[in-house]
Amino acid sequence: MRVFHIEPDSFRELPALPEQLPERGFLWLGYGRRVFEVGEPVLQNALARWGCGNLVDLHVSDLINNQLPSHFDYTSWYDMLVFRRLAAAPGSEDLFVDDEHGTLASAQRALRAIDTSPVGFAVFDRVLITVHPTDCQVRDFFAHKLDRLTEGREKSARGGARLPASPADLMLRMVNHMVDSYLELRRLLTRQLGTLQRVLLDQNSEFNDWPLLLESRDALHRLEDTCEDQRAAIQEWIDALEEWPVDDDPQVNRERELLRVRSRDVLEHVERVLTHVRRLESSAESAVQMHFSALGHRTNSIMRTLTVLTAIFLPLNLITGIFGMNFEWMPLIKNPNGFWESIALILALAVGLWLLFRRKRYLTSR
Repeated sequence: MRVFHIEPDSFRELPALPEQLPERGFLWLGYGRRVFEVGEPVLQNALARWGCGNLVDLHVSDLINNQLPSHFDYTSWYDMLVFRRLAAAPGSEDLFVDDEHGTLASAQRALRAIDTSPVGFAVFDRVLITVHPTDCQVRDFFAHKLDRLTEGREKSARGGARLPASPADLMLRMVNHMVDSYLELRRLLTRQLGTLQRVLLDQNSEFNDWPLLLESRDALHRLEDTCEDQRAAIQEWIDALEEWPVDDDPQVNRERELLRVRSRDVLEHVERVLTHVRRLESSAESAVQMHFSALGHRTNSIMRTLTVLTAIFLPLNLITGIFGMNFEWMPLIKNPNGFWESIALILALAVGLWLLFRRKRYLTSR
């Protein structure tokens, strides 16, 4: 567990949960999932001591559930968001295929390496509680980032960056960071799906890895479901944000408007991720269809060639069958040049049929 006190102009880490809420700013409590499960009674006592209200037991169960999909819920004293991240699992960097000889198995292993563990947020008026997976780097990343902002060592492209003004502001920044981390994963997925397409469309090799292909397609379906849950959760948060009561303080209204802007930006990023996942899924489906189309075209070409050869040799077999009959008197039988004349007839007939079929484009792939 890590405890941070964030003010408009300062950011510092506290050694433990304070007895009272600070007069200014808000607290950020970052837990690992197991640490949160064990220390939940101590946290509940601290929330009651601060006058924030306790976490509902159902929400506590959601926060420690490692299989929960992205969703949003709320009470009259806090909001709760569970957001599944999209990131490459640790140790998956070696799955990047840098040459054109990647295999479908490597693509399938890359899809297996996608981590979609949930991160939970409980947003109070002056307290933000985050529950992370054990190996999640989001908490440490933002702790380092906010520390750099305090020291003035990190600036944004628009001239400056400021510390989050509220727990909701910090939550949206963290969610946006998790969504944007998909950009790194996108390069891995795009390259591995390109490998899948090359393997499927290679006519010089026989494709037999259908179980791997089906598992890869299932992984893409799961990614799409995860992104749709993310979009639904953020949309519900935006709807709840619109229902917050109007305040007479212009500064408060301005901060809420900034929250709406940031929320819509997060939703737009989620939409882009969902669009890219669907494009990858469509590319995989198209590669499978093109694979079967190429197989059908190849089969048709083989059958056409065999049919033409059969059509050429059928008349020749007829001629040889006629001259193979056991009759005493037949044309050309007693003729000294009969053999050569029959051979010439067979060759002329074969060449004529070949020219006829070529003229009709039965022997060309164009």
